[in-house]
Amino acid sequence: MPSLSDHQSNDLVKLLLIGNAKTGKTGSLVSLAKAGYKIRVLDMDNLLDILKYMIQHQAPEALENVEFRTLRDKYKAGAVGSVIDGQPKAWINALKMLDSWKYDDTDLGKPSEWGPDCILVVDSLSRLCDAAFDFHKAINKNPDERSTYKNAQDDVERVLATLTSGNYCTNVIVIAHVAFQDQPDGTRKGFPQGVGQALSPKIPQYFSSVILYTNQNGKRTIRTNSTPLIDLANPAPFLISPDYPIETGLASIFEALRKPPVKDNPKPALVKRA
Repeated sequence: MPSLSDHQSNDLVKLLLIGNAKTGKTGSLVSLAKAGYKIRVLDMDNLLDILKYMIQHQAPEALENVEFRTLRDKYKAGAVGSVIDGQPKAWINALKMLDSWKYDDTDLGKPSEWGPDCILVVDSLSRLCDAAFDFHKAINKNPDERSTYKNAQDDVERVLATLTSGNYCTNVIVIAHVAFQDQPDGTRKGFPQGVGQALSPKIPQYFSSVILYTNQNGKRTIRTNSTPLIDLANPAPFLISPDYPIETGLASIFEALRKPPVKDNPKPALVKRA
């Protein structure tokens, strides 16, 4: 019979990182690369420029700790505006990568078997949701678009359930933007941006750690305590501070929750572009 002393949280962190655009979410991963984690980014935004330059500036040797795959559907001009060029493939390719990180001449095996010294990063959930919607819109024969939303929402939720399950044995960071919704009681709440509005309130339910990036008067901060507008989750409030600077915050949070990565692990494969 398992006891809490054997719980997966001893080794793995499942973290939802939310914030408005340009609050430093992607660039803050530099502290984890410097700490020795092998970071594999499912890049749906194509905005890793800041992370590259931050690592080059602070710890160029850590560039080899980061592998990424950029997945975006191609668009072209159409009679009624921009349309996807051909069949949307980003969603299906993303699912394949989350099952087996293999493409071209890169093969890093199954992310679910990477272990505690690796971090799978989904950047961002917002664009992953867009890819899911575009895929289901293309295959849905029902003219009622509500069914497309429902199918995409269910598909994304299943992905989140998979990534945060005990069988997915690696650290996971999902980066999401904030979307505000009016509540039945007249209040307004911020949730991770999903597909439509029905999915957004469900997303935090899958994560033991939910943190918020803020930018107030030019000072960027990681918050771990809830605000009046956004509910957060701090699994160890006696170990994790209410706020951190974004430059070092992620590494500090991981250090509080689990053992540091093994420093003498073999180097990952060279980064390959999609």
